[in-house]
Amino acid sequence: MEYHDEVYGSVTIQEPVLLDLMASTAMQRLKGVMQHGITGLIGITQPVSRFEHSVGVMLLVCRLGATIKEQIAALLHDVSHTAFSHVIDYVFDNHDGQSYHDEHKEEFVIQTDLPKLLAKYGYHWRDFLEEDDFQILEQPAPRLCADRLDYFLRDSQELKLATEKDIEFVLQHLVVVNGRIATTNLQAARWLGYTFIAADDASWSNFREVGLYEITAQAIKRGLQIGTLSTDDIWGTDKPMWAKLQANQDPILQGWLQLITPQTKFMWDAENPTFRVSTKLRAIDPDVVIEGQLQPLSMIDADFANRRTDYLTRKSGKWPMRVIV
Repeated sequence: MEYHDEVYGSVTIQEPVLLDLMASTAMQRLKGVMQHGITGLIGITQPVSRFEHSVGVMLLVCRLGATIKEQIAALLHDVSHTAFSHVIDYVFDNHDGQSYHDEHKEEFVIQTDLPKLLAKYGYHWRDFLEEDDFQILEQPAPRLCADRLDYFLRDSQELKLATEKDIEFVLQHLVVVNGRIATTNLQAARWLGYTFIAADDASWSNFREVGLYEITAQAIKRGLQIGTLSTDDIWGTDKPMWAKLQANQDPILQGWLQLITPQTKFMWDAENPTFRVSTKLRAIDPDVVIEGQLQPLSMIDADFANRRTDYLTRKSGKWPMRVIV
């Protein structure tokens, strides 16, 4: 298959197992699950799908020399993401961990077409449940890993924080040392570190986006409470679930839904907040190869270390948010 990716360009995918997995019902579902949950659906952020991201992570680990098994793990790493992605973490009060899809991965995958398909190629589906078993794919924060890098590069391009030239420069200087992704260029490491913080502030931990996630979570909670939604809807795709919510005329539900627009604004109000909410903060600390050894950027660049610490300190805790219609 000649596959065109917005980050990595045109790539030929030849491995039969990867092609079959991409065509599976489980993976195709991800085309209807937006990376940015509600903000992708209502036009605030670009509608990047979980499918695009998953294939991108697979292409990135392949580019970095991963085995076929790790490429499979990369492709499947987000297969259990729910409709509305991380909005569902807000529904179930996992704002900071954002791991609902990981916690339910086993029970989801066993019901899909993946176990039979993987067995056809001699693999057991349980071998791909733990992403931490694959070092290029996943590393504990704040290290670089393929998952973190792909969604960052993909989103930074859409957020106008990165050009194609920036991305190509960084990709050219990525290597794998002792199973970990690092950069061979200090300038590339600095760009990654600072731009990642900018992307988190602009989107993933953006004040307005977090507010809209919380409002949408309240609408979904109400939908589940009154029976207009079921858990089956959570494991579906965005638009059908959104349509079910819109169709129910319950006044409390409609009150929340009317706030889910690009026009809704939020302000910091410690005295009279509509709600208090925290979120998962993201700020990497890229490893740099120096004389064959890995050193985190924060140990080399004191300004970056201070910037990262200040950012995480400033945005930590619960935010008192008042909704302005």
